Amino acid sequence: MTERELIPVFDGHNDVLLKLMTLGGAEPERMFLDGTPKGHIDLPRARQGGFAGGFFAIFPPPVGRSMDISGPPPGAGRNAGLPAELSQADATQSTLAMASILFRLERASEGALTICRSAADIRLAMERNSIAAVFHIEGAEAIDPDLQMLDVLHAAGLRSIGPVWSRRNIFGEGVPFRFPSSPDTGDGLTDAGKALVKACNRRRILVDLSHLNEKGFRDVAAITDVPLVATHSNVHAICASARNLTDWQLGAIRESRGMVGLNFATGFLREDGRMVSNTGLVIMLRHIDALLEALGEDGVGLGSDFDGALVSASIRDVTGLPRLIDAMLEHGYGRELVEKIAWRNWVGMLERTIG
Repeated sequence: MTERELIPVFDGHNDVLLKLMTLGGAEPERMFLDGTPKGHIDLPRARQGGFAGGFFAIFPPPVGRSMDISGPPPGAGRNAGLPAELSQADATQSTLAMASILFRLERASEGALTICRSAADIRLAMERNSIAAVFHIEGAEAIDPDLQMLDVLHAAGLRSIGPVWSRRNIFGEGVPFRFPSSPDTGDGLTDAGKALVKACNRRRILVDLSHLNEKGFRDVAAITDVPLVATHSNVHAICASARNLTDWQLGAIRESRGMVGLNFATGFLREDGRMVSNTGLVIMLRHIDALLEALGEDGVGLGSDFDGALVSASIRDVTGLPRLIDAMLEHGYGRELVEKIAWRNWVGMLERTIG
């Protein structure tokens, strides 16, 4: 596929801000804008791969722990428990640091990256060939029970939030990185978590279900008045990871006119649950087939988890996105459907959620 023919990709999840905070030194924005051999995404490679934008996640990492962005997450394992809880003070420090990097990226990029607060902003950024970045939080440990920080972050541009990562916090409990396992692994949302979901609905902040356990998922479904969205999750019937979505969860998402972004992490794709790079594109297409069957053509997108997971060597990094696009076309998906999966469905979903 030539550059002229590239189908743009708007992606449901990346962890590039964590990479920049961890590895970027005094000027992390330069690492992104000038390019780096490290990780999965930077501006030169994004241009090469047709990466038009996506959800730029802020994930508060464990304190004092080096995060290996190319390997399994902390605590990963076939019978893993939940990682340790994180204090609000520690989470606030890293959350604000990554938010600052995102703002600095926008300023330093001179129009090459735009923080988008609405679907209209995304469309305009794409028209201008500017990477459209949605400010997203993965794990709400920085937010206080009175939700004052939520107001501050929303005013700064926050438009999407996963209440939990795969650990407990004051809002609920995430799923462990466990295989094989059902997502029914613990308690649901706390009262504070239910209040957070309602507050997000009022502020038109998307609530991401990707790391919630089954009871928490049910709680959100019972409370929310907007579509159910899992930004980076796969099909449990194919890969029995606790992180993946069961048939009833997919049914609830479809009933709400919601959406799922395909996670590229090999451990959430493979039938054996192994996190190994020697994983072909065929298994990704199998998950997309199953998601299309469960959700319909308007309910499926991509949620790569770039810079936060081990991905297939067939893709390698953001420059490999055209290979996945080509594989979908060769698999028999028409160009209109491929464009929906690649970017149109996400933009349409954001029109129905954040406005």
